[in-house]
Amino acid sequence: MTTTSEEEIKAVHGVLTDPRPLDFQTLGLAGCIDRLATPLRGQGTRLHWETPHHGVEIDARSASLLYRAAQETLSNTYKYAHATDVTIRLDAVYHGIRLVISDNGTGFDCKKAVRGRRHGFGLRLMCAAVTGAGGSSVVDSNPGTGTKVTITLPLD
Repeated sequence: MTTTSEEEIKAVHGVLTDPRPLDFQTLGLAGCIDRLATPLRGQGTRLHWETPHHGVEIDARSASLLYRAAQETLSNTYKYAHATDVTIRLDAVYHGIRLVISDNGTGFDCKKAVRGRRHGFGLRLMCAAVTGAGGSSVVDSNPGTGTKVTITLPLD
């Protein structure tokens, strides 16, 4: 028997989709992001959560942007990384909130992804959206070393 989240969170062409409305009030940002990890768990990937600060109030716009960044990152992990371990860290930082997703997967050449026409488009859009919101994004990866994506948004 499958659970509701397993039935509702789907990987369609490698993109993690969640047809339910985002409910940041009830589930919190971490709960909404955790739902996205269901397909990864289904393929045997171990998920580790680190949320050292609780109770940080995040406006809906920032929460939505962090959720979409997690969706892009976890979709890429699902499609390409072949990772056995993924760590998701959601943390309050000075005047902001930071989301870090790292995996032990195959990694990739960041320079090619930034310049490529066929690959990296989702990452480029994600980074542009974060920059447009006054935040910063760092994608750190090399072939064979896994990937770490860091998104920081201001909360002021």
